[in-house]
Parts: sequence; structure tokens; C-alpha cells
Amino acid sequence: MACGVAVTLAGCSTPHYYWQSVKGQWRLWQAMEPVEEVLRRPNLDALTRKRLLLAEEVRGFALEALHLPDHGGYRDYADLGRSWVVWVVNAAPAYSLEPLQWCFPIVGCLGYIGFFSREEGEQLARELAAQGYDVVAGGVGAYSTLGWFRDPLLNTFFERGEVGLAQLLFHEMAHGLLYVEDDTPFNEAFAETVAREGVRRWLEKRGEREALRRYHDHLIREGEVLQLMTGLREELGRLYEQPLSDPEKRENKHRVLEEGRERYRRLKAGWGGKGEWDGWFGPELNNARLANVATYHRLIPAFLTLLHNHEGRLDGFYQAARQLGEQPLPMRRQRLEELLDQAGEKGERADDGEHR
Repeated sequence: MACGVAVTLAGCSTPHYYWQSVKGQWRLWQAMEPVEEVLRRPNLDALTRKRLLLAEEVRGFALEALHLPDHGGYRDYADLGRSWVVWVVNAAPAYSLEPLQWCFPIVGCLGYIGFFSREEGEQLARELAAQGYDVVAGGVGAYSTLGWFRDPLLNTFFERGEVGLAQLLFHEMAHGLLYVEDDTPFNEAFAETVAREGVRRWLEKRGEREALRRYHDHLIREGEVLQLMTGLREELGRLYEQPLSDPEKRENKHRVLEEGRERYRRLKAGWGGKGEWDGWFGPELNNARLANVATYHRLIPAFLTLLHNHEGRLDGFYQAARQLGEQPLPMRRQRLEELLDQAGEKGERADDGEHR
């Protein structure tokens, strides 16, 4: 990896970032053991055993039913001794919703940067905040090497519950099927669409109707939160375009974000107090958070519409997504906006799981 060209920081010099990436990946490899050997341990705790067996089932379903590629991943297990694998930093200017970009070989430019060291990630976050950027930083439990290396199962996967584990594996394996350089929103929305459809089909196959209902309800709540976040982005976008002084923008920005928190509290009350997204509306509700949510979620309805247009057939959906990824970026964005418009016209939501 190489550091981003969009921002120059002493803590993110290219050799140093290369070195921490190599060290972190090497330590992860050193911790890997074949799953079959881990399962033979007589003292293996029951939860880890259950999750490893479930992961084998999910992986097999992904290969056979979702036709995701087999790059040899998730046949090994690594316990990192912590609750995250990479410490990720997102940033955006104080009066803009465009995220900072970091550019790397192979994967292209991304709207975030990850460290195997929490201390180094937090140091970069502090440097960016001192320069006036809005910053969000925290640990993530998974990442994909896109099939370049044999990704292992990690202890960090197992804190998500059964459905969360399945969704994560489907998502990460989908990155190995299709990845478009320099287009994080495309890649994440495609992978998440595959993950959601995968969870739906997997639960149906298992006959877990109650779990499927709970998952559908979760996606409905998530759709309401994303609609709220979209509204905040639009309101702040209009604010930042106004000919106001920075102090005026700062005051109005604070007002908009506080109103957003209040709207979330009302949503949460309507759900019976379920607080799955409390972290999004805490102190780090800022431009970086809003940009990050948009990067990962905004285009999901477009891909769901594309899947619907192919009557739920994954082969047709995958082919159409590949063709879309091969188009020049402006044409690709235009087509995705058209699909978003179709989703709106049909009243489809990001939580819609019916394609047939």
C-alpha cells in the first residue's frame, strides 16, 4: 500500500505506511491455523466451535448457491486477541461532504485509510482534526484482500451473531467477484447487495422464518436511518453552498446536526428503544460520518433495482454489474443514478428483499 496523494502528513509517509501494513499482515498470517485443526482442540470454547462450523456452512452456501468465487479464503482461523482487525480513519473538510481520498496500488483511491495499529490510526485522526477536518476513526472487524491472499476467519467476525457472520462473509467474498478500481461506493453497494440477498436465501434455505422476519425488520429500521442521514447530507450541502462566513456555517451546522440527533431519538422511540445506530448519532456525527455512510449505503437501492430487473437471477445480475463496472466513471455514475430513480419510482427501499 501507499499513502494518499490527497493529504500529506508526517505520520503517513509512504515507507512507514508500507512497513506497518507489512508487519500487520505478517502477524495476521502468523496467527492463522487451519480450521480443521482448531476444531480438533479439546479445550476449544463452545462459542468459537459453533461459529467456525457455521462459517464453514456459510462459505459452502456462498460458493454453491451464490456462485461466489473460491480464492481459498476462510479455511483458516486467526485469533488476534482484540475486537478489531484494522483501525480505520475517515475525514472530510469542515464545510464539505466530500471525503478525503487515499490512493493505493491495485485497489485505487479510497475514502478511508486503515492501520493495523490503533495508536497510529488515532495519531493520524488527531493530526487531521488539528488541521480542521471532521474525523471519524474506529476499529473494523473485517477486510478483504480481494483474493490476492488467503483471507482467514477472525475472532472479530464472531461478535456479530449468526446472521451478522453470514452477511459479513457474503459481503467480503463478493469483493472477490467484482471490484472496480477508484470506486468505493460502487464496490461497497454491490457487495452489500449480494450480502443481503445471500442472507435472505440462506435463511430461507434453513427454514428460519422468524430470523428472516427479524432481519427484514432490521433492514426497515436501517432504511429509515439512511433516509434521515440522506436528509442531513442534503441540508448541510445546501448550507455549505451559501455565501456565509465560517462562524455562521459552524453555528448552522451545529443546529442541523442537533436536529438530526433529535429526529433519530424519535425514530428510536418508535422502534421500542432499539439503539442499533446510536454510535452514528453520537459526538462523531459530522461530515466524515455522513460521507462514510453515503459511501457504503447510498447506491444499495440501485443495485437492488438491478437485481430486481434480472428477476433475482444472480448470473444476470453479476454480468450486468460487471458491464457497469467496465464503463467509464461518468457513464457508470449516470446509469446508477438512473437505477436510483427507478427505485424511487417503484417505491422500492434498500430493505426490499423480494425479487421474484
